[in-house]
Amino acid sequence: MKMHAALVIGMLLATSAGAQQETETATGAVLRGLDKFSGNVVDIEMRSGLTATFERLNITLTECRYPAGNLSGNAFAGLEITETGRDGTVFSGWMIASAPALNAMEHARYDVWVIRCTTS
Repeated sequence: MKMHAALVIGMLLATSAGAQQETETATGAVLRGLDKFSGNVVDIEMRSGLTATFERLNITLTECRYPAGNLSGNAFAGLEITETGRDGTVFSGWMIASAPALNAMEHARYDVWVIRCTTS
């Protein structure tokens, strides 16, 4: 499944590059976290390069990009997610706001997805 998602994302990024769509780098992002057990939903505002905590997850935003001149356009964010008490990463890669299922974090309890990039 991950290989398929990576292939689809690669194709999307290649298509964007082929279409000469320029992007801009934002200073931060808004993510949404869901605890599937409790139903708790939280919006997580964070800056690039920093780590935020949601429940047992530690989320690092490496970069957030959006279509040039259109901050409300389709955001994609590079994320590194680890879980307290668990070795290794839970997720490492790009998430796309308009297609969260393409490269979703696979976790029994938590979901995290990108809402938008921010510049302030």
